[in-house]
Amino acid sequence: MLHIVDDEAVVRDSLTWLATSRAIASRAYDSGAQFLKQAEAGQFDIGGDCVLLDVRMPDMNGVAVFDQLSARGLIQRMPVIFLTGHGDVPMAVDTLKRGAFDFFEKPFNDNQLMDRVQEGLANSRQAGEMAAVHARLATLSSREREVLDLILAGKMNKVVADQLGISMRTVEVHRAHIFDKMQVKTAVELAGLLK
Repeated sequence: MLHIVDDEAVVRDSLTWLATSRAIASRAYDSGAQFLKQAEAGQFDIGGDCVLLDVRMPDMNGVAVFDQLSARGLIQRMPVIFLTGHGDVPMAVDTLKRGAFDFFEKPFNDNQLMDRVQEGLANSRQAGEMAAVHARLATLSSREREVLDLILAGKMNKVVADQLGISMRTVEVHRAHIFDKMQVKTAVELAGLLK
């Protein structure tokens, strides 16, 4: 989902049309506060999220919105592309150093902007997938983590049992729980997920 945050209706409309022309779902907001309220819900799009954020807006400017997203740890899941009609090189450099995905000056090249949006969406999707894997890893017990490490090292059940001082049947049970929790069917699939 592309989140378009700009106080000018004509800009929101043109960016929405541009996103639609690339088959990118979008939602427009007329203020940073309105967008942050939606972002608080923590609902992420499985296809990824990216934010087009105007720098200069009344009440809450784009940099303040960016700072809020950053403080909440959301800029990996919602890469931010700043848009500005007032080229400010030091501000652009500062926001990029602090984790902004890109910075475009109006008027911008439509294709270049949408290419970057698609890259941002891809990065967001990848961050979401990694977050899901880490959440599944967090459900493993400490013994399951030990078994997992040995499975990933290519050890057979008998070797795992010997190294951990447990029965082979217990290793098989742990292995089944690991595969279930990690939502995989094979050790190869598990290794691919955690590479």
